[in-house]
Amino acid sequence: MGLKVAIQMDPIQSINIDTDSSFMMALEAQRRGHAVWHYHPRDLALRGNRLFASVRRMEVRRERGNHFTLGDAEVVELTGFDVVLMRQDPPFDMAYITATHLLEHVQPQVLVVNDPASVRNAPEKLFVTHFPDLMPPTVITSSKDEVLRAREEWKDIIVKPLFGNGGAGVFHLKPDDENLGALLETFTQLYREPVIVQKYLPEVREGDKRILLVDGEPAGAVARIPQKGEARANFHAGGSARKTSLTARERDICAAIGPTLRDQGLVFVGIDVIGDYLTEINVTSPTGIQEINRLDGVQVEVTLWDAIERRKNGG
Repeated sequence: MGLKVAIQMDPIQSINIDTDSSFMMALEAQRRGHAVWHYHPRDLALRGNRLFASVRRMEVRRERGNHFTLGDAEVVELTGFDVVLMRQDPPFDMAYITATHLLEHVQPQVLVVNDPASVRNAPEKLFVTHFPDLMPPTVITSSKDEVLRAREEWKDIIVKPLFGNGGAGVFHLKPDDENLGALLETFTQLYREPVIVQKYLPEVREGDKRILLVDGEPAGAVARIPQKGEARANFHAGGSARKTSLTARERDICAAIGPTLRDQGLVFVGIDVIGDYLTEINVTSPTGIQEINRLDGVQVEVTLWDAIERRKNGG
């Protein structure tokens, strides 16, 4: 029987149907005969301990300029759905965290992907610190002295905001760069959180690798190549996609983190690898499905929905 699926995401009107992963998830849900609804996190309302949302029945299709149809809005209780996909984009701020608290109220009746409590407890740049043998040398701190100590040891460093996304606010500082002090002052003005400082990995000039995992198993990967003169390979920062395959080290990384992802209900996860190091574990709204599909001739969304249906059926 078909499932009732609600997708919590940003406005469907603004997505790029050639790159958006949520679009592919909705297409595959439809292909399987599931009924799909759309709502924005701002459409949620908790009445006592009952969670409601203003939802619209949604149909999607791969037609530029005509990629969706939305029905009339209706306020319904989310426990009436079988699956909720939490797919709104970061930033991982208090609004995002609040949404995870609200969605906990529909469990276990509803399968929420990814598990909201686990999403809340796994910010991408912090979650990776639970796997210290896999990550590059890293310091997370608000102390200028600690940052200077790390720079003295590693010379070449990357400084970035702890809860940034899409490559925003990432700086590569060489040993002779005089801007570190001014940069830390700016970060202090913009953010209340600590900064993250990592040893610069020169392998990033050849790109990093986005690996998608479904229920803890690698489902595909894409190399992200930075623009000339750019240290960031993120697609949002202008990185380009290139076909790739997993190395033995990358398979070891997936095997090391996979059981934890499965146990915590993190069904769909994107990890970033530079050289031999795991740099981020993205559990909020992973992307890369369409790039991997085009380059490898696979259908990551099919693998994902197989896993969702297994979980929903108790498998």
